[in-house]
Amino acid sequence: MFLLNSTVLDLESTDAPGLVERARQGDAEAFGQLCRIHGTRLLRQAAALCGNSTQAEDLAQETLVAAWRGLHRFNGECRFFTWLCAILLNRHRRAVSKQRVLSFAFLRRNEFVASESALEQLPDDASAPDQHTAASDEAACLRRCIARLAPKHREVLHLRFYVDDSLEGIAAALGCTVGTVKSRLFYALEQLRSMRSSELKELKQLNEEKAK
Repeated sequence: MFLLNSTVLDLESTDAPGLVERARQGDAEAFGQLCRIHGTRLLRQAAALCGNSTQAEDLAQETLVAAWRGLHRFNGECRFFTWLCAILLNRHRRAVSKQRVLSFAFLRRNEFVASESALEQLPDDASAPDQHTAASDEAACLRRCIARLAPKHREVLHLRFYVDDSLEGIAAALGCTVGTVKSRLFYALEQLRSMRSSELKELKQLNEEKAK
């Protein structure tokens, strides 16, 4: 069993191609080193998805086991960590489907920064109390909107803005074309912007009614 060790020196941003190749050849020690390099970051991703530390540990552990078993399928066309996240998202989606419970909550404040001006940046923590409350409401609103997206659209959002990988890397990790990734990303952002605008309008009206 491959353990997640958060006390190990944080080298998770390193792809360590030499270790990957050794692991692909069946070197369990090399794969264990990869787990130590990427484990902490993978666990954070799992925790953001699950919203529960115990479930997150189980999900991250299952992801690493699945990665070890399927390591021969990794072709190096994307970052190793992106490939791990694709497995993580797939296993999480399957678990949610079985339980019929939507628990997608990967977005936390200041962890989602969209490009192409599709989303506005949320206020920082130095804002006044009323602004902080508004920011928290907006973050919760955004999470709800993301949860309503189709799984394939949530995946590209996650890999693009949370994992911060390239379109080419995402395409390689998901086994689709760059054009497909662009299409899904564009649709997801358009849907997200529309839903967010609608929800914020309703939230504003509700707060105004409470203030009366």
